[in-house]
Amino acid sequence: MMAEEDCDFDHSPLSGPVTRDGETVEVEIYRFPGTPECWRMEVVHTSGCIRWDTTFATDADARAAFDTMVDAVGMGSFSGNRRKAWN
Repeated sequence: MMAEEDCDFDHSPLSGPVTRDGETVEVEIYRFPGTPECWRMEVVHTSGCIRWDTTFATDADARAAFDTMVDAVGMGSFSGNRRKAWN
């Protein structure tokens, strides 16, 4: 079985840089090629990467989860030198 980091992924057009509160992160929304569901999301910041444990039915659902989290706790939640999974 191929390791996940060795795979090519389908990337959502909803992926890309997001700037709020003076901080910029890279939102990566992706899935394994040919799979209609199971979108995954990671947020990359200069201090690390946060990967959601949850998969999403659509790329829009993934982006909505990111926006909801930022609205609730702000972009500062991505600061710091840590790797954490969000549900």
